Amino acid sequence: MQRHDLGARPDWEGKARDAGFTFHHLDGALYWDESAAYAFTLDEIETRLEGPAEELHRMCREAVAEIVGSEELMERLAIPEAHRDLVAASWAEDQPELYGRMDFAYGAGGPAKLLEYNADTPTTLYETSGFQWHWLEDMIASGRLPEGADQFNGLHEALAARLAQMFEPDTDIHFAAFADAVEDYATVETIGWAAREAGMGAHFTDIRKIGLGESGQFTDEEDRVIGTLFKLYPWEDMLRDDFADAIAGARVRIIEPAWKALVSNKGILPVLWRMFPGHPNLLPSVFADEDASALGDTVVEKPIFSREGAGVRIRGAVDEMSSDTTYDAHPRILQAYAPLPRFGDDHTVCGVWMVGHEAHGLGLREDVSRITQDTSRFRPHYIEL
Repeated sequence: MQRHDLGARPDWEGKARDAGFTFHHLDGALYWDESAAYAFTLDEIETRLEGPAEELHRMCREAVAEIVGSEELMERLAIPEAHRDLVAASWAEDQPELYGRMDFAYGAGGPAKLLEYNADTPTTLYETSGFQWHWLEDMIASGRLPEGADQFNGLHEALAARLAQMFEPDTDIHFAAFADAVEDYATVETIGWAAREAGMGAHFTDIRKIGLGESGQFTDEEDRVIGTLFKLYPWEDMLRDDFADAIAGARVRIIEPAWKALVSNKGILPVLWRMFPGHPNLLPSVFADEDASALGDTVVEKPIFSREGAGVRIRGAVDEMSSDTTYDAHPRILQAYAPLPRFGDDHTVCGVWMVGHEAHGLGLREDVSRITQDTSRFRPHYIEL
């Protein structure tokens, strides 16, 4: 894994505008940064990232089976007691999953280490699957990358194929997110595009406009019944909302299924360590009230529902914390610290995308902070010949 200063395409901002990629800057700062790109060997992709991600995914499913049968673990993961049957039933019925993103510390030496699994509402999908691929094509066409250079990126095709497995042709799917959150909208539109290619109907609705009809089913702003719902809204919030009691009887198929509330929860990390101690791609992890002496001198504290680095603190030989306190009231886990690879002043995280049970893509984020945040820059990558 190396970073090369290839220089940005002179017209990249115009291409982003034409593609509808409106959030290439965030709060006035560069978010999509193609002035440099990461190079990997094919062996690195296949054996150091893709293979471990798929093995960890299988392990996560084993952990879900363990959690749904344990009141102690359901409590540890803060699943509301009133909705534990909903979560357990979704697993027992083998409700299929669509996608997720595993974030790894990789490139500083040794095997990739799982930092967390964003298995419910992961974003950065559009820039990983679409704009990153167009960057590769342009770089090859301009001669700045050689013919035959590749990218770990089959996301669009994999999403379309997975949706075709999950649903009958002509199934109408409502895609719900906050309409004014541009990155969220781009994510659901990316999946909606794949759904249309898979022969589905795809309808966007602002999640705030979903209501409950007289029949007990959810409806959109035009009072159309929602039979299948992709929601870019986390289960930990859904299970605590006013309409949570209506979910079980709403006769709606939801993507991601309710059991993903266990996988996206950082509480799964100490569960994985209990079940697979010493696994080379796991970091020692415990719940915050457990013995942390085996974690080493530097420990990372994480709220179980934290997103985009919020509430994360590194303490010990390194002392750094997020300024976002949104999730500070939630239970916490402790995880051994794994240094991220450093390139200049930047620390880099590798995000491996899962579709169904297989790995199909890679996105990289950089920040001068050791804690990856929502504003951390996105860098493209390629596979060297």
